[in-house]
Amino acid sequence: MAKNPETEHPVKAFGWAARDTCGILSPFNFSRRAPGEKDVQFKVMYCGICHSDLHMVKNEWGFTHYPIVPGHEIVGVVTEVGSKVTKFKVGDKVGVGCLVGSCRQCDQCTNDLENYCPKQILTYSAPYIDGTITYGGYSDIMVADEHFVIRWPENFPLDIGAPLLCAGITTYSPLKYFGLDKPGLNVGVVGLGGLGHVAVKFAKAFGTKVTVISTSIKKKKEAIENLGADEFLVSRDPEQMQAAAGTLDGIIDTVSATHPLMPLLSLLKPHGKLIMVGAPEKPLELPVFPLLTGRKSITGSAIGGLKETQEMIDFAAKHNILPDVEIIPIDYVNTAMERLLNSDVKYRFVIDVAKTLKA
Repeated sequence: MAKNPETEHPVKAFGWAARDTCGILSPFNFSRRAPGEKDVQFKVMYCGICHSDLHMVKNEWGFTHYPIVPGHEIVGVVTEVGSKVTKFKVGDKVGVGCLVGSCRQCDQCTNDLENYCPKQILTYSAPYIDGTITYGGYSDIMVADEHFVIRWPENFPLDIGAPLLCAGITTYSPLKYFGLDKPGLNVGVVGLGGLGHVAVKFAKAFGTKVTVISTSIKKKKEAIENLGADEFLVSRDPEQMQAAAGTLDGIIDTVSATHPLMPLLSLLKPHGKLIMVGAPEKPLELPVFPLLTGRKSITGSAIGGLKETQEMIDFAAKHNILPDVEIIPIDYVNTAMERLLNSDVKYRFVIDVAKTLKA
């Protein structure tokens, strides 16, 4: 018989959890494992709310384990380290993103691509190596193997920076991997939400010319004046799209809703790449003809390995790249989820865990 979440581990923990597919979160007592010899325990200070959290609390992807404590944009301060921990000490600022485990032996893991390990362990709602279910950052403390913990740069804000652990690496990684980090290239960003606005900031920091592509003209001023985009295209305006045909070296598509790919492919130069980082629930229609006639490609990318995540955080700190966030108390989380569903946030919610989560 499975143990109660409150008693399966020795360290008492407290957070907010959803118990069923309604996705409503409420206070939840559970437990964390005592730090092993390679583990880092830290007090959670802030945790970002990712759109994935919304999908997971409602089991929209079909693999949620209830009760679920979401949160994989977690930052805090180290309170305890295992006897063989070498990277961290008590008092260090740290972060944990989307992963807390992998096999550490496959080709992906040995090439610093733990995010593509077939045995990767997600930060929440996934079976850990001891058989218990992982719980995320909407909670007071976190325990993770030091390999999956990110060192937080000095003088880099924990609260505003937290979403970089998912939104940041999800956009940084494909820009780097697909060679869209070279000054002078023309890069498109589809969708100006939590992922899209960070993609614009990274692409600009790399020295590229950035075109934001959106269904609404309403975001033009924000894109150009506040985020520094060079151009703005309304994807539903055939004249604008036709005028920009064949101008982009690559496109980062952050949209998670069903949308047509043909107009986006028309914007690419020959050999251009359309890189999907959003996750639509339904399959998209794949137009093959433009792929053939321009040797174009549609590809995908998901977060990044731990080495690259650390590289991303260090790059963001060096170039002062920070998401635009709204800090909220934990008891606002259900309202925040509703607002997120309605795209009513600019651009990322971050929970002030340390000040507002009380047992």
